[in-house]
Amino acid sequence: MEFNLEKLVRPHLKDLKSYATLRDIYVGEKMFFLDASENPFGEFNRYPQGNPVDLKTCLAKINGVKEANLFLGNGSDELIDFTQRIFCEPGKDSILMMNPSFVMYEIYAKMNNLKIEKLNLNSDFQLEKSAFLQTVSKTEAKLLFLCSPNNPTGNAIEDLEFYIQNFSGIVVVDEAYIEFSKEVSAVKLLEKYPNLIVLKTLSKAYGMAGLRIGIGFASEEVARLYNRFKPPYNISSESQKLALEQLKNLPQIEENISKILAEKERLKNSLSQISQIVKIYPSEANFFLVEFKDAEFAYKKLLENKILTSLRHPALKNCLRISVGTTEENSKLLNVLAQI
Repeated sequence: MEFNLEKLVRPHLKDLKSYATLRDIYVGEKMFFLDASENPFGEFNRYPQGNPVDLKTCLAKINGVKEANLFLGNGSDELIDFTQRIFCEPGKDSILMMNPSFVMYEIYAKMNNLKIEKLNLNSDFQLEKSAFLQTVSKTEAKLLFLCSPNNPTGNAIEDLEFYIQNFSGIVVVDEAYIEFSKEVSAVKLLEKYPNLIVLKTLSKAYGMAGLRIGIGFASEEVARLYNRFKPPYNISSESQKLALEQLKNLPQIEENISKILAEKERLKNSLSQISQIVKIYPSEANFFLVEFKDAEFAYKKLLENKILTSLRHPALKNCLRISVGTTEENSKLLNVLAQI
């Protein structure tokens, strides 16, 4: 399908001038900064780099893209919200999303006064191609959100490229859990599909949830939009510095992912022996969606033992989403469940 970015961006943004800071030009130089009304005293008195060049360079190298294809957010949540605000007119436009899927797509759509259309997943939590094509033929949705591996179900979406190539608007593929999966990242498809945006995060596999760093990948044309309109200092100085320090030790991060996957296999085998569990759904993430005979009862018993799990929404009856923890955490979880 022919892609025209001009037709998708909200018209009033085309001539909007973004907030500009000249500081990034002088990074590394000895300067007297008297331009931003900062306090001259204090450990964290200066604003962070508006364009975190070092962090972008590092992340671009890890993901095999150019820096120009990359943009950053204060967590992926900011990028989800920002995507809707760049492309969708409040009270007029709509988004298309899977059901069940990550609730923040819907929450931000409601906050941005957008209509929400849902693609119901089948019993295997997969999209049906015929139903998708039928919906797409009638919808005027500007954005399609595809979460793969999907949260909260855990499965990767089969034949993801089919859905990308058959949607004329912007396709956002949320890959928060991709490092735990055997699937190849959709970042590889960026050159083929100019309407594609891929979101990743440092929160999950990289173990930096507290730093709140979301990563976006797109064509240079689309990435420029985000870098142009983003808040001027949306990634804190400490987050930039700490993320770079952690990313210097990729072998340790990969080792931790291997430990999580090993524990995931142990957890799956042990959970399958518990009589109160009806089904453990296949997962390509670092969690399991688990169906219980009585999920609320199991949830409360775990909570009584200081174990917090996630009791999912009505579309997933009697299900808990359970993250893979340390060996000690997983063992305690299993012991409590075995006693129910």
